[in-house]
Amino acid sequence: MSQEELASILGTKGPAIGRYERDEMKPSIEVASNMADILNVSLDWLTGRSPLQLDQAMINRVSQLQQLSEQDKQHILYTLDAMLRDAKTRKAYSS
Repeated sequence: MSQEELASILGTKGPAIGRYERDEMKPSIEVASNMADILNVSLDWLTGRSPLQLDQAMINRVSQLQQLSEQDKQHILYTLDAMLRDAKTRKAYSS
């Protein structure tokens, strides 16, 4: 997406996006939040507070997980941990 396209969606001008990128100007929290939504990334990633680029689908999954009972969360995390361990093992042996 170009600066002009993003600016148009945000209701501003392309040069403002360039100033945000060069850290010459800070967007308001509302603009930053809208920008994160448009780019389908977390606000933490957009602002450099997190090295993880979580897309909205992953954020929604984590949110759904947090709403489950403690027992269901533990079962899901146990299964996920096992799958992650297996994937890491496969990767280690394929190198």
